[in-house]
Amino acid sequence: MAGTEYPHNNSGPGDQFIAAGPQNNNSGSGSQWNAHTINFNAVPSAAQESDESLFADLHVTDPRDDKDRIEHTKGGLLRGSYSWILENPDFQEWRNGSEKRLLWVRGDPGKGKTMLLCGLINELENDGAEPVYFFCQATDSRLNTATAVLRGLIYLLLQKRPSLTRFVRERHRHGGKRFFEDANSWTALGRILVQMLSQEDQAMERIVLVIDALDECTDADDLVDLVVKISSTTTRVIVSSRNWPNIQQGMEAAEQQRQICLELNADSVSAAVSTYTNYKVDQLAQQKGYDKTLRDEVQSYLLSNSDGTFLWVSLVTQRLGDRKLPKRRTLARLREFPQGLDALYSRMLDQALEAEDADIRKNVMAVSRQWKPNRL
Repeated sequence: MAGTEYPHNNSGPGDQFIAAGPQNNNSGSGSQWNAHTINFNAVPSAAQESDESLFADLHVTDPRDDKDRIEHTKGGLLRGSYSWILENPDFQEWRNGSEKRLLWVRGDPGKGKTMLLCGLINELENDGAEPVYFFCQATDSRLNTATAVLRGLIYLLLQKRPSLTRFVRERHRHGGKRFFEDANSWTALGRILVQMLSQEDQAMERIVLVIDALDECTDADDLVDLVVKISSTTTRVIVSSRNWPNIQQGMEAAEQQRQICLELNADSVSAAVSTYTNYKVDQLAQQKGYDKTLRDEVQSYLLSNSDGTFLWVSLVTQRLGDRKLPKRRTLARLREFPQGLDALYSRMLDQALEAEDADIRKNVMAVSRQWKPNRL
């Protein structure tokens, strides 16, 4: 009936449909629909669009993807290859709330520092901590500068604590993507990161900063200085690097630090390498169909020639796993690999120079660029 007005306080059983208008006093059983309150295809606010632009401009890499890639490339993360550090007294004191908030893991090339930090990130997450991390990589220009480290850390921190976006929003509004890329980016982003980590917020206590391979960063000295500064806040920090004098000198400025030197834990590292070797040989035996005799010969050679380095075992087992290598050629190929990393790299370089396959040359040269002699 035209002109009839229906009251908005319908009650009783059954479906009740009201096309428009605020209706807050419906009662009774049955479905009650209020079309006025349904909002489809909501338009993002200007602030939301601004923050989406900020994240896109800040992004240089997602460290979570880097971690997954590293673990996949290394053939998976084996807990037995790093679990020894969980029983280390220095790590336990750091983990249990020691005033010494900076933990520096240092060691020579191939000792498994990167995978060790991957493992520690997992352990910390299982404990309820929230690691914010970055993996430096000398061979990738996106991952080997101090500014890239800051962008990666801030990106991941904002993913975990979106409210901290306020520290970046105004600067990005004025500078856009250039703010993250110009000559002043390192200074500005370093200051912003310290401000974020200095917030007196109980939730921030769960944040742990993790940076792997300081030595693979072109601005390592600047990065070390910032790490030392951050360690004076309430934030706990883990970093890893080779035993380089410039890094050692920079770290000495940190009053509240603990060090775990892998060379001083040689027995633990050697046992971990043995565990890793057994794991890789088991993989090879399954993939290539080794019998027990061949499996044991491969394992014995690897253990005798690795010099206690994960990287040597990883490189050699990768080549033994080549699908083009017949099983009958396994021992002959194995004995081509000399003892120790230095000799192995030299042989790989020789092979690269002789290789007709451009991909082989490219891959071997990429690996070799990561290796820098550990000399003064």
